[in-house]
Amino acid sequence: MTSRRCSAVIIAVVVAALAACSSAPPRKTAGSRPRPPASTTLSGLTADGAGREILMYTLGLLDLDYRFGGSNPEAGLDCSGMVSYIYQNAVGVKLPHNAAQIAGVARPIEASRMQVGDLVFFNTLNRPFSHMGIYIGDGKFVHAPRSNSTIRVERLDNRYFAARFEGARTLFD
Repeated sequence: MTSRRCSAVIIAVVVAALAACSSAPPRKTAGSRPRPPASTTLSGLTADGAGREILMYTLGLLDLDYRFGGSNPEAGLDCSGMVSYIYQNAVGVKLPHNAAQIAGVARPIEASRMQVGDLVFFNTLNRPFSHMGIYIGDGKFVHAPRSNSTIRVERLDNRYFAARFEGARTLFD
């Protein structure tokens, strides 16, 4: 199956799942996780063009395992590995596997001007650009937070992330 056709199939499946209900149900696992708080639901998210492609790939990775240094969904992903994987597969942009290096190639933008698919950066390890995620709209972003966790949706106004927010950047004009 070609990559374009595979993308079309993934998009169709995700759109159908999102249209079927107002939020995606949690995946069932041996230690089934509770449903996310209403503030991180996915209803009402929209995007066009490259942002739409990035959004579809991003949503397709939710609940996958975090793995330090991970660069593919089968093995697990860390924050920069997730962003690199999504950009390579959704829009054909090759990025480094390092949050600070990605910040270096992206253009800073005002947080108020963020669009779906833009990048958000945080200082979580007492060093600039030590963590990142992808903005998905409605004040939310997706990231791969840490060991023993999964890729998930968070709000930018979450107390932890708001205090560590370093800014937004974009790779688009």
